[in-house]
Amino acid sequence: MVFLSMEVLSSSWIIVFFVSAFMILCSTEARVKLPRNETIPALIVFGDSIVDPGNNNNLSTLVKCNFVPYGRDLTGGSPTGRFSNGKIPSDFIAEELGIRELLPAYSNPALQPSDLLTGVSFASGGSGFDPLTPKIASVLSLSDQLEMFKEYVGKLKAMVGEEKTKTILSKGVFLVVAGSDDIANSYFVMGIRKRQYDIPAYTDLMLSSASSFFKELYGLGARRLAIAGAPPLGCLPSQRSIAGGRQRECAEDYNTAAKMFNTKLISELDSLHSNFSQAKFVYIDIYSPLLDLIQNPQKSGFEVVDKGCCGTGRVEAAVLCRLLDPFTCKNASSYVFWDSYHPTERAYKFIIDEIIQKCVDKFF
Repeated sequence: MVFLSMEVLSSSWIIVFFVSAFMILCSTEARVKLPRNETIPALIVFGDSIVDPGNNNNLSTLVKCNFVPYGRDLTGGSPTGRFSNGKIPSDFIAEELGIRELLPAYSNPALQPSDLLTGVSFASGGSGFDPLTPKIASVLSLSDQLEMFKEYVGKLKAMVGEEKTKTILSKGVFLVVAGSDDIANSYFVMGIRKRQYDIPAYTDLMLSSASSFFKELYGLGARRLAIAGAPPLGCLPSQRSIAGGRQRECAEDYNTAAKMFNTKLISELDSLHSNFSQAKFVYIDIYSPLLDLIQNPQKSGFEVVDKGCCGTGRVEAAVLCRLLDPFTCKNASSYVFWDSYHPTERAYKFIIDEIIQKCVDKFF
C-alpha cells in the first residue's frame, strides 16, 4: 500500500510538472506591465458576440458566423465563429496579457484539456443581462454560461487539483461583455421591453441581473473581474439605418440608454468593491474610445464609419453577410465596422491598445 501511495503521489507531481511546463511554453510574451511577482494565468470570458469565438457554431440560431466572409483576415483565413474579419477583443486581451494568441471557445470540439489552463470564452452572440434577450435569439444565456463554467472548474480540478485551480481562478481575469443586445434588440428593435419599461426602469432591470451575475462569479472563485460598459449603440451602422433618419445619423435615444446603463454600472461596481473587499471589480469604458474612432476616424487612419465592410454595410450581419458576400469590401482596414454591428479587427485593436494597461493597473 505504501508503494502504491508513493506511485500515485509521484504520478500527481508528474502531471502538475507537465501542466506547469505547458503553461510556460505556450504563453506569449506579456505586453502590459504587471507588478513584480504578480501573474495573470488565465482569461475567462462571458457575454455576447463581441467576445464569442464560436460558441454559437453548433446552436440552432441565426446568430452565428462560422462561414465566409467572417474570419477572412484571421491566420489561415478560415471562419471560426468570431463576429469579425479577424481577432476579437478577448484575443487581443489574452495576447496583451501574455496568455495566448487566440482565446478558444469552450464549446469548440477541438478544445484540448491543456487549453483549459489559460482560460476560455463561454460568450454567446446575441446574449445579454436581460434573461429575455438570449431567448429571443435562441442562444446561451448567462445562466447557461455559468453552468458551463462550473463544468470547466470541475475539469480543472481533475487536472491540476483544488489548490492550483483556486490560484488560476483567483489570479485570472474574468471578462464580462454584455448589455448591447439588451438595449439594441430587446428594448429598441424588437420593442418587447419598450412596451413594459421606460429606459430608466429597463436599465435598472439590466443592472439587477448583471449584479447578481457578478456576485455568482465571486462565489465561484473570481477575484479579478473586468466588466465592459455599453458602446455608443446609436452609432452602429445597423442602428443608424433603423433609427437614424434619412441622413442615417447616430440614434441618440440608443446612446442615451447606453450612457444611462454605464453610469449605473459604474456605481454598482463601486458598491460591490466595497462589499467584497477581496475582489476587484474594474469598469472598462468602451463607449468613449469607440465613439472617438467614429467621430475622428482620420486620427487613426480610418475612412468609413457609417457602414460596415460586408455587404452594403448598412443592415447586414451574420447570415446576411454570407448572402451578400460578393459586395463585401476588399480592404477592411479603412473601416471601423466589419458588419453593421461589429467592429473590424483593426478597430478592436485600437480600442484594446488604448484601454488595456489602465484596466490592468486597477487590479493591483
